[in-house]
Amino acid sequence: MRRKRNAYVAATAALAVACFALAGCSSDDRNDSAVGTSGETATKEERSLAEQPAPAPAADRAATESEAQMTSEPAPPYGKPSRPAPPNGQDDMYFDHAGTNPFVATEDDPLSTFAIDVDTGSYTVVRNYVAGGSLPPEDAVRVEEFVNYFEPDYAAPKDQAFAVHVDGGPSPFGEGYELLRIGLKGREVADEDRKPANLTFVIDVSGSMGRDNKLGLAKRSLHLLVDSLRPSDQIAIVTYGSDARIVLDPVSLEEKRDIEDAIDALASSGSTNAEEGLKLAYDVAERQYSRDAVNRVILLSDGVANVGETSAEGILETIDEYANTKRITLTTVGFGMGNYNDTLMEQLADQGDGVYAYVDSFTEARRLFVENVAGTLETIARDAKIQVEFDPEAVDRYRLLGYENRDIRDEDFRDDETDAGEVGAGHTVTALYEVKLTSPEARRNIGTARVRYVDEKTNRTEEWTVPLRTEGELSDDLKFLAAVAEYAEILRGSYWAKESSIEAVLDLAERAAKDEREQQFVTMVKDTAALRR
Repeated sequence: MRRKRNAYVAATAALAVACFALAGCSSDDRNDSAVGTSGETATKEERSLAEQPAPAPAADRAATESEAQMTSEPAPPYGKPSRPAPPNGQDDMYFDHAGTNPFVATEDDPLSTFAIDVDTGSYTVVRNYVAGGSLPPEDAVRVEEFVNYFEPDYAAPKDQAFAVHVDGGPSPFGEGYELLRIGLKGREVADEDRKPANLTFVIDVSGSMGRDNKLGLAKRSLHLLVDSLRPSDQIAIVTYGSDARIVLDPVSLEEKRDIEDAIDALASSGSTNAEEGLKLAYDVAERQYSRDAVNRVILLSDGVANVGETSAEGILETIDEYANTKRITLTTVGFGMGNYNDTLMEQLADQGDGVYAYVDSFTEARRLFVENVAGTLETIARDAKIQVEFDPEAVDRYRLLGYENRDIRDEDFRDDETDAGEVGAGHTVTALYEVKLTSPEARRNIGTARVRYVDEKTNRTEEWTVPLRTEGELSDDLKFLAAVAEYAEILRGSYWAKESSIEAVLDLAERAAKDEREQQFVTMVKDTAALRR
């Protein structure tokens, strides 16, 4: 998905000017700033940056709302500037805070539109921090990637690309608020039924990768993936350090021994010319391109770049062309701590119409490359987006949890030239909203959700509409996801979670967790509570 970075920078600058103008104003005055000088309602983008949202969805939203009305506390920030990417060899981590969604008054704007996202890198990066005995920086946390790491048992579709699931109930972290879930389940594809895969691995072998939790773990992960592939699949390997080179021309999995030998021989040295490595990888991918196969570049790196073009913007142009005109997609897989560029890895995957994941352990590599191999390799839907329309008669205000850097203009929902998100076979996607109803009786019919995408199988644009409702009680799996989302909100320093606590999250997570992965989250919350003492 292409993100409008220039627009974001301009909006941040506008916000800085607005902050000076608003200094000393009351919260009511700041609410009025969302209205233009002629009395007309401002655009959604202007409201997102300028308005003081009403209540906070934390342990006591009503108390926070009252407090905001009585004090001149500054409006919660929408975004903040990022810092330069770290140079190779420096122990530093680079993240980019995308801001925090505000509450939106439904009568001002009933529409919420965003691209679907199935990335999970933020969750595993944070898990790595906590497992190592450190709290993560706030900028490392993206709420939707925490929620989407977990895979609720949504029913799979029979014919179309997606099945849509809607439910909700009273929010466990916001008295008087409802938690609404929109869940999607992608069409499942058995491994024996998936298309042949033409994969081009592009592997960072620079000096910054010379650790066992980087190149060592990357090599073990590649062996897992190779063991999961079929004889009809084809692999090429490109590496880059100070320069790029082909270490394995495209070969079928029937030459598995040659592939494994090439992986075993990888060793780190030199600087990091990611631009040259990616360009060469796409050249190789184009040579082995087949209309009847999955054509994918898979980048394994710590995201550090210090030779050639080093910024995400400078590298993205080439990737965009291949993704949109030639359907050669890019998956990025991150490794390592110490010096790691999460921002670059996420943006590359977005631009390359692929998925960003982070491998913090051999167990995570097995989940990604063995258990979810079909979803990792085969796309079932592209340019997928959701538009939610809330009924002003039923919903007073709403807030989308996460997806800040996946926002799409409402008028672009049906513009099929607008790039959006991609979903792999069997993937689940979950979006959570907190909503304030106009009355308890309104929960039966609070609006509609539309899902629009291009079906990869038929190459046809599909659009589905489902009614929105909440119930009298949350299901156990939604209670668990509520705990996950609130945990992420707390870690990222969200204004809306300032009255919440890790202890409340832990209590709910312990009661709702069922399987092994959910129990591991409970352990992570316990460790976080200990680190925060």
